[in-house]
Amino acid sequence: MTDTDTGPLSLTRAEAEERFALLEVDRYDVAFDLRGLLEGDVLEATSTVTFRCDEPGSSTFIDCVATVTRATLNGVELDPSTQDRGRLPLPDLQADNVLVVTSSQSDTASAHGIKRTVDPSDKLVYVWTTFEPDMARRAFANFDQPDLKAVHGFTASAPDTWVVCSNSRHTSIEDLADGGKLWTFADTPRLSTYVTVVNAGPFYERRESRGGYDLGLFCRQSLRHLLDRDADEFFTVTEQGLAWFGEKFGVPFGQEKYDQVFVPDMGGAMENWGCVTWGDGVLFRSDPTYDQRRQAASINLHEMAHMWFGDLVTMKWWDDLWLNEAFASWAATWSLVGATRYTDSWAAFLATGKLEGYRVDMGPASHPIRGDVPDVSQAMANFDAISYQKGQSVLRQLSAYAGEDAFLEGLRAYFRDHAWGNTRLEDLTGAVGAASGQDLTTWESQWLDESGTDTLSLDGDVLRAAGPGGGRPRSHRLDIGCYAEDDGRLRHVGDVEVRTEGAETRVELPDADLFVVNDHDLTFAAVRTDKASLDVMLRRAGDLPDPVSRALAVATAYDMLVKGELSGDDALTCVLGVLETERLEGIVEPFLRMAGLIASFYTPSADITAQRTRVADSAARLATEPDLAQGALLALAANATKPEHFAQLDAAAEHNIGLAWRVAATRAAQGDDDAEAVERLLERDPDPDAAVSALIVRASRNLTEAKEEAWHALYAEQSVPGGVVMGQMIRAFWRPEQRDVLMPFTERYLQEVPKLAGGGMLKVFGLIGGMFPMVGDQRFLDDATALAKEPGTDPTVRAALLGGVDTLVRKLRARGEL
Repeated sequence: MTDTDTGPLSLTRAEAEERFALLEVDRYDVAFDLRGLLEGDVLEATSTVTFRCDEPGSSTFIDCVATVTRATLNGVELDPSTQDRGRLPLPDLQADNVLVVTSSQSDTASAHGIKRTVDPSDKLVYVWTTFEPDMARRAFANFDQPDLKAVHGFTASAPDTWVVCSNSRHTSIEDLADGGKLWTFADTPRLSTYVTVVNAGPFYERRESRGGYDLGLFCRQSLRHLLDRDADEFFTVTEQGLAWFGEKFGVPFGQEKYDQVFVPDMGGAMENWGCVTWGDGVLFRSDPTYDQRRQAASINLHEMAHMWFGDLVTMKWWDDLWLNEAFASWAATWSLVGATRYTDSWAAFLATGKLEGYRVDMGPASHPIRGDVPDVSQAMANFDAISYQKGQSVLRQLSAYAGEDAFLEGLRAYFRDHAWGNTRLEDLTGAVGAASGQDLTTWESQWLDESGTDTLSLDGDVLRAAGPGGGRPRSHRLDIGCYAEDDGRLRHVGDVEVRTEGAETRVELPDADLFVVNDHDLTFAAVRTDKASLDVMLRRAGDLPDPVSRALAVATAYDMLVKGELSGDDALTCVLGVLETERLEGIVEPFLRMAGLIASFYTPSADITAQRTRVADSAARLATEPDLAQGALLALAANATKPEHFAQLDAAAEHNIGLAWRVAATRAAQGDDDAEAVERLLERDPDPDAAVSALIVRASRNLTEAKEEAWHALYAEQSVPGGVVMGQMIRAFWRPEQRDVLMPFTERYLQEVPKLAGGGMLKVFGLIGGMFPMVGDQRFLDDATALAKEPGTDPTVRAALLGGVDTLVRKLRARGEL
């Protein structure tokens, strides 16, 4: 049990198992009163819980991290003062029970499950909830664990001007005698508490009927023009995804209504059944680039996939979190390629998200995909690139290992047999194993119970496999792509299909000049080809005929860079060489971002300007091509160094306010601080969060007072919106060339992050993991490591510190600072 302070207790696995064995919950009837949030901060709720107990006379507790004002159990008054650290004792249970708990929650500004936001432009108030993993207990009394599923019936009393959204369609809206309106919603299916939701405010709404579904989109009034711009894209991808998943999984989505609500000051998105909540940063303030649209489509399909993986069938406990997140991530990319216009998404994933999986898995914060989760606080730490990106890659490997047809047949059986229930890992691998006729027990143990990344190295006609630290490797199913240099191009000779078992596998290779290990990216492993092939790959990566192959070549160069096997200059040369000929929208932008990352963070300080100039020159050239211009201009804005770069940007920014802000930030970082220009941008920008854009420009300056202002907004006020905007602030704040000004903030970071433990997941992850310093020295590294290892350090903080230290060490070594 996590019990390091006086905050609410974290539910342990043992406690959850005991409560599951004792109880069966029939339904929750929850009456929210949102009217106190119009001008104040109080959310009131009355939760009526109907449940059964297998051992009459026994006791348990219900979760409620709010002030209990009244409670009755089977008509008998309970003493609210017995509530302790988020738990209300329930003595002397009967076989059939009705519990009624009325509670009041005033912590509605911190995003601990509930967030009340005032739009700065028009002062309209919006309220959203997000309950994963155990935040539902902050809004209403419940048994907050994933395997006590129940029907939920919600009502909400709201101000007259507000729209209220929940999981199911509303069945009535009635006037209340004491003011406001009462919204009543249809019963949900049997859901875990963490995927329930209530969102409210004077939303702008768009609705369309697509593919037999009633699709809704909501946003705050000040962003309605952006939702109008993007609505058709969201409706189209949503229609495509619902049709794809319904057919492939053999189970259509279980209700007609499917809403998506874009809310302020939220990072990421949340897969509430029938009512997905997004941070509205994804309504990009300037016309989105191709890659930004692809990312939005990916989030859309990830959260939609959760309607099956997570909502319809839910992991029994948080040690199988990957059953939710890895599958949703895999399904998102799979459906992007199969059902939408974003057919290059496997290459884009390899060039972006998968590299983050490798980054975390190579460091001390690595953990098995199926981790040990003794309590919910540990579950928070596992919402990371292991559960998401590595998990996604491992599922693609399972599909290749078992065969895609058998894999999908197993998934259909899994959904059919476990609908509205809870599962463990063995339920899924058993279904896939039965469909493929294979015993997956060994595969399961190797891939899901062991941490770290294997290395696959080609040595002549032998493919060598080494497990993490040189240990026992996993079994792999992969391809070796074979290419010949032929008249100035690379000609595909063929693919050699390989299934490894053990440390060495002999392969029969045709005559070729380049052998690409793990071509088509079917497995999760660090790959190395023979020296002759490596020379060709680094020099000719852009000539590989398939985008996944090109992405794999670039990813290999990047992996060699972070492991000290390749210099930053050589890695950058490889990436920029590919960009000489690359024209696929889906990977040009990720490659440009990677080039900028190498130039800024894996380059000695004295050489940063020269390397950024190389990146900017490449971006400037690509920006002259209409299909690539938007993404290339963003890269140019981040790396511009020469007058001609800024002239090109200024011309483009006349009609692109988002680009104009980025150019202003780059100028400010280089000492060209124009306060009047910032004021003109503020006057021109209709974005309700434009003041934050101005703050980002000021934070870019190489001045202590500039960093202090940003720090106060981030940590004291917590006024920087989560998600896209926070990412821009982080990049503006941590600039390696500003090391001298930034060094004092490294130790201040260590003072701040422990205070954030246990906070709202989708916002504070940016302030914990995202804000890990990008400059440092040995003292900071030692202090961060010591804090991570202190007894009682929150698991989320510990993982962020250990992973951050490992990554920073690699950057400092590449920069020659360690």
